[in-house]
Amino acid sequence: MNRRELQILSGIRLAEANVLFAAGFPDGAYYLSGYAVECALKACIAKKTQRYDFPDKKGVDASYTHNLKDLIKVANLELARLEEARIDPDFRNNWDLVQQWSEHSRYRRH
Repeated sequence: MNRRELQILSGIRLAEANVLFAAGFPDGAYYLSGYAVECALKACIAKKTQRYDFPDKKGVDASYTHNLKDLIKVANLELARLEEARIDPDFRNNWDLVQQWSEHSRYRRH
């Protein structure tokens, strides 16, 4: 899957989540929203991949996860996330909720 496909999939998952939320299904919306964030972060990681460079195995292995906190680090966005959380309380509160997501969220009520 390439960067553009991940971006498109992220948008689709977010649109699906919005439909579920509007229909009164916040648990399903939360679950799909997590995949939207995951795909967006993986698109950021894909952007770092140079066309003819041989990728670093550790970085590649670290990218194959659903853990959003780990993906933020692999995407080199941790410092930007910390800075945004420091200056924007809404972002901080939203990230606190987002980082609790996992692929196992499908089994939880929120």
